[in-house]
Amino acid sequence: MTIEEKLAILGEAARYDVSCSSSGSARTALQASAKSHGRGDSVIGNTSAGGICHTWTDDGRCISLLKVLLTNHCEYNCSYCLNRRDNDHPRAAFTPRELATLTIEFYKRNYIEGLFLSSGVVKSPDHTMKLLIETISILRKEYLFGGYIHVKTIPGASQESVYLLGCMVDRMSVNVEFCSSRALSLLAPEKKPGDIVSPMAYIRDKKNELLDFKRYRSGSAEFVPAGQSTQMIIGAVRERDYHILSLSQTLYRQYDMKRVYYSAYIPVNTHPNLPAITSAPPLLREHRLYQADWLLRFYHFDAHELVTTDHPDLDLEMDPKCGWAMRHLDIFPVEINRAEYEMLLRVPGIGVLSAKRVLAARRTKKLTLEDAKKLGIVMKRAVFFITCDGKYGAPLSLDADGLRGAMADKRGKRMISPFQMRLEDLDVLRV
Repeated sequence: MTIEEKLAILGEAARYDVSCSSSGSARTALQASAKSHGRGDSVIGNTSAGGICHTWTDDGRCISLLKVLLTNHCEYNCSYCLNRRDNDHPRAAFTPRELATLTIEFYKRNYIEGLFLSSGVVKSPDHTMKLLIETISILRKEYLFGGYIHVKTIPGASQESVYLLGCMVDRMSVNVEFCSSRALSLLAPEKKPGDIVSPMAYIRDKKNELLDFKRYRSGSAEFVPAGQSTQMIIGAVRERDYHILSLSQTLYRQYDMKRVYYSAYIPVNTHPNLPAITSAPPLLREHRLYQADWLLRFYHFDAHELVTTDHPDLDLEMDPKCGWAMRHLDIFPVEINRAEYEMLLRVPGIGVLSAKRVLAARRTKKLTLEDAKKLGIVMKRAVFFITCDGKYGAPLSLDADGLRGAMADKRGKRMISPFQMRLEDLDVLRV
């Protein structure tokens, strides 16, 4: 195969992994060295080349990554995966040298600003990691590549290989895939929960250990400076949003996870334990989970405030914050001139930035409804839940039925799970 033919196959094979982001890392010395050797500036260029995708940083910048597999040959036979061992479709593999050269050539032409690299399992997890380490080593040490690199760790690999790779990349991910160990054993029998959890814990501990060491010794090596992320597949098994968000919260709190990504399951294989091949991906459900995840990370919500054993799924008709507010109408409306910051964050239509603006503005004057609009509050939502200097500006009173009609997103109907399974029938992955 030519390089172009390999890229077409392996770029397409990588598109189902959404666990890539490019925030939190700065390799200033290496980037300066790369520029001095003519390795290209970090700007977005032509993104029509195969395998190039877009992602966004925490500050909102859109950047381009070469998103590709080292190989789509795989020893595993995961039921949900396009690259499973039993599938009969074109296979390809880059050598480490080929992929490193391709990446640096794209970078020099300003097609990309970084690399997201994953791989099928070849021979064994450690052998695959050896190939990944060789690829990144050529990029960093020989080509002086100073761009962003995110590599997906192979479950079951040794700690030594995870460490060697972690010292050269910006971010690593170990995909959980499912929130249930039972689902994992049913659909990915070669993958063990311990093989997923162990590298997560190792990355967390080693990162903290080296950060402590760096406080006392300058110039020590960085280890995964942009942290780690993971991915869960949504809608392939009988999980409820209660299980998904409970696991996400644990990953954030116990494993210092930077991001949990949610990927609506796209049927690519026929299997008795998977949705029909004609099933539509649950994209709106994926969107609601991302909204709920945002509330966990930035709005001080607990997962069990958003979903409970009595209401185990997010409402597709409205965003999770509106859903929470609808269940707690007894505490609304709140007076924005007196409400604490944590309470302001729970008002639909008030975000982190607008809540801080409210706190700053009310130090000098009593805020009116007109003032609230100027502070960036989305009044079409917030007006039902706030008063400004004692005045309530909504056309409706806080009546549940009337509010639901005003707040509902007409794209979605209330979620009714196709799986009538009790919560206790599905275990949650122990992490």
